[in-house]
Amino acid sequence: MATPVRIESDVVIVGSGIGGATTAFALAQKGVKTLVLERGERMPREPENWSPSEIFMKTRYKPNEKWVDEKGNEFVPGVHYFVGGNSKVYGASLPRFSRYDFGVIKHQEGISPAWPFTYDDLEPFYYKAEELYRVHGDAQNIYGNNRMTPFPYPAMKHEPYVEELGKRLVKAGVHPHSNSMGIDLGPGGKCIRCKTCDGFVCKLDAKSDAEVNALNPAIATGHVTLMTSVQVNRIVLTSDGKSVSHLEATRGDEALEIYGKNFVIAAGSVNTAALLLRSGVANSSDQVGRNFMMHNNSHIAAVDMRRKNDVTFQKTLSFTDWYLDGGKGYPLGAVQLIGKVQGIMMKSFAKHVPLPILNLVSDHSVEFVVMSEDLPHPDNRVTIDKNGAIKIARKSVGMKTHFELLRRAKKVLRKTGYQAIFRQPFDISMNSHQCGTTVAGNDPRTSVVDGYCRSHDHHNLYLIDGGFFPSSAAMNPALTIAAQALRVVEQSDLAKV
Repeated sequence: MATPVRIESDVVIVGSGIGGATTAFALAQKGVKTLVLERGERMPREPENWSPSEIFMKTRYKPNEKWVDEKGNEFVPGVHYFVGGNSKVYGASLPRFSRYDFGVIKHQEGISPAWPFTYDDLEPFYYKAEELYRVHGDAQNIYGNNRMTPFPYPAMKHEPYVEELGKRLVKAGVHPHSNSMGIDLGPGGKCIRCKTCDGFVCKLDAKSDAEVNALNPAIATGHVTLMTSVQVNRIVLTSDGKSVSHLEATRGDEALEIYGKNFVIAAGSVNTAALLLRSGVANSSDQVGRNFMMHNNSHIAAVDMRRKNDVTFQKTLSFTDWYLDGGKGYPLGAVQLIGKVQGIMMKSFAKHVPLPILNLVSDHSVEFVVMSEDLPHPDNRVTIDKNGAIKIARKSVGMKTHFELLRRAKKVLRKTGYQAIFRQPFDISMNSHQCGTTVAGNDPRTSVVDGYCRSHDHHNLYLIDGGFFPSSAAMNPALTIAAQALRVVEQSDLAKV
């Protein structure tokens, strides 16, 4: 076997999604020599980027990979191995968590644990992340997301259909507000407010993704290098086991050994946990892979055949009246508009309904995600099966809460005049918003990393993706990952090489 090629850098980052790319950006600002390893390539710019049939029916950008559930059934995971990671196809929703999400919260079906840092610790970095990812919003203090500063960019304007929907929702008794959106919109901006944003690849680089907003500017400084098509297979420790020596990886048929002073694994909470488990590192607590969470989510389509929905960019409004308290002392969650769902996109799950009927429904429907917290449980976990495949065992914790939120959301929407409401629940293959698995905490016996995402077991190993979340809250996780990445670089020893 050929001798592996040796590669060296001060900091080595595995993964180029929100966590890895934002970390690289922050390190670049400090002049730190950084190498980013990505198992995929750059997303091709092609007509299929905006094709609903290619993306939703043919799953063009999904990996040629199978994971298994706890019963051994195979499924194609909802991950994307490209530069920029899942942010290449995400919906650009970048809200903050509530300040209360960082403390202990009593839920109907359990307890949401405290984080090892507070909202106030993260607040200035939330703003820096909003600047970096061009977040548009308004400065209302909603669901406890207290702000010290206004948004860096004004809220996206609602189109007439959504504007009218907002007024109807107010009459129905809730308080809709603008979504926090990462979009290059405004004078000189690239965004054209198209209908192919949420779930699609942006051909215009107008969606604030990790590649465009963080990694490319980091590379432009000259301090950051990107290597693509690199599969990291194993983390190798020094002889005393106290630190990481190097990574074993492959690039095609070529074996690589990648050395650094500090290492960041940011491969997403499932793949990061899988790499740690395969390597036998950072797991003295036996917590690696445990507490997997992905939100309890449902897509709903509310239909009113008397009103045609002519909206183009739909995802500009939410209501969060029951986020902190549903009236019985426990929180419920959030209801957010999603991008306009076209008939062919409905076909991906309503397989037996003729397309003309789905097109008719789509023309008269508005779509939301109903999002509630998935509570951590040690038996919801990522492991490696006997064949080497990633295995996920998960039983949702908090479904009573979710169904209560669904009931209330449907009641409100019926009050606004919608005649029928259809639900699409999320299953294990739709594992967006994945978090947990390498939980942060102050006690090395019950957590994997400290409050700065550094491994309790190995002083030069950091895990910066959704895996560090002690709880999932009920908001999209990307901005919190980005803010923590900026905080880690600024306040920990990661950049001290």
